[in-house]
Amino acid sequence: MKRFILTGAPGAGKTAILRQLELDGFGVVDEAATDLIAALQAHGNAEPWKHPSFIDDITGLQRARQIRASYQPDEIQFHDRSVVCTAALAEYLGFPWPEVLSRELKRIKDEHVFQNRVFFIRNLGFITPTEARRISFEETLRFERIHEEVYRRQGFELVPIEPAAVTERVKAIKEAIL
Repeated sequence: MKRFILTGAPGAGKTAILRQLELDGFGVVDEAATDLIAALQAHGNAEPWKHPSFIDDITGLQRARQIRASYQPDEIQFHDRSVVCTAALAEYLGFPWPEVLSRELKRIKDEHVFQNRVFFIRNLGFITPTEARRISFEETLRFERIHEEVYRRQGFELVPIEPAAVTERVKAIKEAIL
């Protein structure tokens, strides 16, 4: 099975691209952080990202989803973010990498869980805030730069997917893998 990561700044269109890839018959794995934020907010924690344990919780959910998805019959899977994104998030938030995160980064590298080529979805030039996405466009650009740096430090090759219609972005991804 080939597993590809879609990453990039918040609000760049990753989820829309992932949904189209799913409609086109590819296996997909949803982002963990957004789902975790929604669950924690539903339990009364308005800003869960302010707690260092948030990084551990995302890492655990990402690992569980990746392992569960490995039992699917897909030849190709697309993952909306990865544990490398969680490392970037920790840096963005000013948290040190917890041991669970460092171990998971080592595991995905040692086990060659993901393809080395990562699709870096470029920002759209604006950000639409949501309950889970409370970030300015300027902060989005900073987060985007941190993501690029962390992925490169971890040895991944970034394939930029520039702003365009979802169908054009999906076409570029398909052309790069097929």
